[in-house]
Amino acid sequence: MTINFDFAYAGGAAPTAHALFKQQPDDFQVREVLGFEIEDDPKGQHHWLWIEKSGANTDFVAKQLARFVDVPAREVSYSGIKDRQARTWQWFSVQLPATREVDWSALVDDEFRIVEVKRCGRKLRRGSHQSNEFVITLRDVSDAEAVNEALQQVKTQGAPHYFGEQRFGHQGNNISKALTMFAGKRIKDRNLRSLLISAARSYIFNHYLSERIRQGMLQTPIEGDVMTLRGSHSYFIADELDDALLQRFSEGDIDIGGPLWGRGERLSQASAADFEQQALIAMSELQDGLEKAGLKQERRPLRVVPAGLQWQWSGADCEVRMNLPAGAYATSVLREVAQLRSAPVSTGDE
Repeated sequence: MTINFDFAYAGGAAPTAHALFKQQPDDFQVREVLGFEIEDDPKGQHHWLWIEKSGANTDFVAKQLARFVDVPAREVSYSGIKDRQARTWQWFSVQLPATREVDWSALVDDEFRIVEVKRCGRKLRRGSHQSNEFVITLRDVSDAEAVNEALQQVKTQGAPHYFGEQRFGHQGNNISKALTMFAGKRIKDRNLRSLLISAARSYIFNHYLSERIRQGMLQTPIEGDVMTLRGSHSYFIADELDDALLQRFSEGDIDIGGPLWGRGERLSQASAADFEQQALIAMSELQDGLEKAGLKQERRPLRVVPAGLQWQWSGADCEVRMNLPAGAYATSVLREVAQLRSAPVSTGDE
């Protein structure tokens, strides 16, 4: 199969404005929002740590925590992976015997610091946070008027809910590796295997979303579409495109759900099923591999509407603030706003 990352823009073409991006860590700030209160238990086995990091990826911090208290890495948990080339705040949890006391203030590292410690009776589970708050500075913006218009469009219409390019590895090599793995190459590293499976699934979704945009169907449900409920994993089939459904779609209460491929019957029906089958006709190798890997069919909204989106200017620099649900990529939102040029430093995950 031909691998192509030329995903369509909601505006029909790449933005005309250009900007510098991630020139320094403070240009990209991310704060994790759990969405629930941590039940403080002084005798709890799980030490929850609110950590600020810069220049380090999430996995590095987790390994340093494990090394400090001399436990296996599997005893350290976190909800989401945050970018390396950024300043981020997120929770980690470390499981230890209830009777063990730890002086976390003795852990000193140039790339992260422990801001707060709590004890809890349960661990932090992957994917359990609600959202992420972003403060992003775009520097030397070439066309302020175009950026203002694009941001206003995103504020009212949302942006394509693409998986970010970091999902696909350097130059998109994770897709080639996934194809090789699905063709029979054995990969012993469980984490790498999981990474490649996620990349393949994300690529299929992005390809489908891009085809919807190219056909002018991002903002237009069709008969048989799978409709997802905002802030929920629930969905229903759009059997009839009545006024009530279209009103809920316009208000953002529901959205069209694109395929996260796996085993089982295709969830879409009628015209939507026909479109999906045609749009993904070149994806059969990845689809077969994901089915054999045991994943189940799921859905992901095609649009993401940032909460609290606002921006302000300082000369030619634009500071953008927004809150995105867990799993959404700020870079996918900003690709609709300006063509971004990053500092020549390797980046981690968002």
